[in-house]
Amino acid sequence: MRFELPYGKETQAVAVEEAHLAGVLRSGLHDYRAPKGGEELVRDALEHPIGSPRLRELAVGKRRIVVIVSDHTRPVPSRVIMPAILEEIRAGNPAAEVTLLVATGLHRTTTREEIVAKLGEGIARRERIVVHDCDDTANLVRLGTLPSGGELIVNRLAAEADLLVSEGFIEPHFFAGFSGGRKSVLPGIASRATVMYNHNSGFIAHPKARTGVIDGNPIHEDMLFAARAARLAFVVNVVIDARHEPIFCVAGDCDAAHRAGRDFLVERCRVDAAPADIAISTNGGYPLDQNIYQSVKGMTAAEATVRPGGVIVMLAKAADGHGGKSFYETFRDEPDLARMTRTFLARKPEETIIDQWESQILARILQKSRVIFVSDCDERIVRDFHMIPARSAAAALEQAKELVGRDDYTVTVIPDGVAVVVTCREDPVS
Repeated sequence: MRFELPYGKETQAVAVEEAHLAGVLRSGLHDYRAPKGGEELVRDALEHPIGSPRLRELAVGKRRIVVIVSDHTRPVPSRVIMPAILEEIRAGNPAAEVTLLVATGLHRTTTREEIVAKLGEGIARRERIVVHDCDDTANLVRLGTLPSGGELIVNRLAAEADLLVSEGFIEPHFFAGFSGGRKSVLPGIASRATVMYNHNSGFIAHPKARTGVIDGNPIHEDMLFAARAARLAFVVNVVIDARHEPIFCVAGDCDAAHRAGRDFLVERCRVDAAPADIAISTNGGYPLDQNIYQSVKGMTAAEATVRPGGVIVMLAKAADGHGGKSFYETFRDEPDLARMTRTFLARKPEETIIDQWESQILARILQKSRVIFVSDCDERIVRDFHMIPARSAAAALEQAKELVGRDDYTVTVIPDGVAVVVTCREDPVS
């Protein structure tokens, strides 16, 4: 069988003989046909909010309204969502002072060009837009203590708003369970210290901090607490297909609406693991495969189905390189992955270092299987990450066969690793 796998803004082809194919783990979202277009789905959701009055009703009498906007690393179709949100707010309060707050979390700042690409020239020109800076202490404020014990510090604009709203999208997330909803606040507009405490090694190692799991997930519990403490009153979240077009939308309470979106998603993206010697995965192409850091998400889908000691072939163009200086240096400077993991686990939550969570998960994967990384990245950098570099999916598959060393090898293909929840039949998904 021939597969065209997403790679940056293009695709890469790989062929697997049917006799060796253990399974194809594909999200049902890619075959789902929405009954309406994206704009109509968003407007319908705004007209029928879940667990909340309409946004226009919430806006009445509110002077300072802040709308949290996703940043350049997220394929949220803001051009579709934001006009409807702004129209709804101003239908209830034409005089409101509206600020769009870009939720960068710990990412680099979003550029003017990226804001225009995300929101459109009209909104970028007319609206007041502020990019969150997790290190700008003058514009951060403490709201209390998280259930985990960490300090909750968030953007002052959001904390002092009369009404706080957010947009976002819901997809499987490799340690928060799902993206969207409460994640707009933590990590979206939180301080560096708050995010790093929430992403501590004990939480990352927790058995409930996994793709598709919410109940009992300590990372989610902190995030939901943060959203409530920041008074996140209303969310508009979409589910998107492979073309990043909205196919479902929920609006309303940050937990109740998010739960409805999760239910829709899980029904279509949960797939049973197909154990194999080789697992091929991707990050769904641009913009989610811009660097090695982000590609760890797609690897976790392969991790869930590859046999112990097997080989993961991961496709991510990674045109921006490693994606994090500390993330890269952690692997470059430590040849012993087991020792790296022990070091992480010995750290107290408040001692968490930048990108430790990503390093911890990648180290976990690499201790279970070898990874051949297909990218445009410098091969030296890939090797420093304890991975095997390759330039094409076809070449990587040949390398993987050699590493397995058996004629009866099996292969599982995951065309979009960030769009599926790969589970054993007994694994919980909630």
